[in-house]
Amino acid sequence: MQPIHDTLQRLLAAVESVILGKPDVVRHALTAVLAGGHVLLEDVPGVGKTTLAHTLATALGCSFRRIQFTSDLLPSDILGVNVYSQREERFDFRPGPIFANVVLADEINRTTPKTQSSLLEAMNEGQVSLDDQTRALPAPFIVIATQNPQDYHGTYPLPESQLDRFMVRLRLGYPADAVERSILQGGGGKAPFERLTAQTTAQELLSIQAAVETVRVEPVVLEYLLALVHATRRAPHIELGVSTRGALAFQRAARARALLAGRDYVRPDDLKALAVPVLAHRLNLGGAGDGLLRPRAEAEQAIQRILESVPVPV
Repeated sequence: MQPIHDTLQRLLAAVESVILGKPDVVRHALTAVLAGGHVLLEDVPGVGKTTLAHTLATALGCSFRRIQFTSDLLPSDILGVNVYSQREERFDFRPGPIFANVVLADEINRTTPKTQSSLLEAMNEGQVSLDDQTRALPAPFIVIATQNPQDYHGTYPLPESQLDRFMVRLRLGYPADAVERSILQGGGGKAPFERLTAQTTAQELLSIQAAVETVRVEPVVLEYLLALVHATRRAPHIELGVSTRGALAFQRAARARALLAGRDYVRPDDLKALAVPVLAHRLNLGGAGDGLLRPRAEAEQAIQRILESVPVPV
């Protein structure tokens, strides 16, 4: 446990050296990665969403590809395509950019639902199916997607099935005055993540993800988790509560957060800290409009009310 803890602390420090003044966001993003989950960064342009994705990939020592989502993007542009070779008289598969350990799906809501749906199998099962053939994606496989909640023109809101595959939804927000001053004094220039060195390898990350599964969840803590999840299904102002997939993601994230803190057991505080980023985007409030800014705030407030109403085990 101690070697893993030391590695995680180095990893956390490396990411925080680039993403300044956002320790909670960094910890939540890293928690999702350690739990084998995907990350949705939903915020206005220019606050560091892409930089966070680059920084995580660099610090993790993993392969990285960026996909710029546009309205004319096709599933084959993401997954790859079979091309016929006249010389070999056969079809050769040319893999798309999704064949990487860390994939940045930039402005994911700018592409059509058909293209969005091409990610569902990849994000859930770590594989893609093309022309009756199934191909495994590199392991580990992590999608970090971004979208701008303020921009409605030419966008397609993510359906519930897509949102449910993201372990966490995070906002970076504007930096504090002192942090922004420090960034400006740095003068820009070379991207800060380019100074980083890898703190792990893909294989080491797989070992850490396996260690996450060994973190204990005592029965009383599991009952608290279930109470929070079930409360989202019974609340009168919530049309659709958290699914079983969401409950599993909640448990894995709590285990990863405990491991990141150097513990081999989950505490109720882990669940309380992760409830909003893990659960809020899985709620459907019903009649809430376009699924972006206002419903997001309402969903987060709904989770906060549930946290206040469900007794915390001692």
